Amino acid sequence: MQVLDTAVVHIIEDDASLRDAIDSLLRSVGLKTRAYGSVQSFLSDKHPDVPGCLLLDVRLPGMSGLDFQTNLAEHNVHMPAIMMTGHGDIPMTVRAMKAGAIDFLTKPFRDQDMLDAVTAAIEKDRRRREGDQGAAALRAKYETLTPREQQVLVLVTAGKMNKQVAADLNLSEITVKIHRGSVMRKMAARSLADLVRMAEALGQSAHKQPTH
Repeated sequence: MQVLDTAVVHIIEDDASLRDAIDSLLRSVGLKTRAYGSVQSFLSDKHPDVPGCLLLDVRLPGMSGLDFQTNLAEHNVHMPAIMMTGHGDIPMTVRAMKAGAIDFLTKPFRDQDMLDAVTAAIEKDRRRREGDQGAAALRAKYETLTPREQQVLVLVTAGKMNKQVAADLNLSEITVKIHRGSVMRKMAARSLADLVRMAEALGQSAHKQPTH
């Protein structure tokens, strides 16, 4: 459970007694926490670059938890949010879930429900962060390609043979083979299928060739 050792749960709840109770519960199972009485105090704080999640009360002073949750990306917050409310109703729940909340806990909630939701949220954030890192590494490899190599990548992964790529780019077939080998090496692709998966991840297509 290494991810839980480094993860931080951010509790945003204006009821001090409940905030302290949640904080104690999470710390009792070894989780790190940070507690806030409002969205504003959360936003003004610096947050560690580790997996985590938000425990967010729907009704808060200032900006409501629901309004904050529906605009997390605008605040550059990408952690999963678990909503808490003592006044939950169906429209509120639907709005929160449509905006990406991964769970909705109605007070009073069971300790185990809280722990299960937090564990799932942290795992989701860990997977997102790993995906982001993988995408950045793939993009960095792509950026090492020359403009011509980028064109060859697009055409080859679109299913074209070397002869067709050569005709499209007005190159000799041997030159295309050289570029293709360079692309495979720089992208660390083990096979054409591997290269195709990389191209799909990069969002490249034969209809959107790089300019040079």
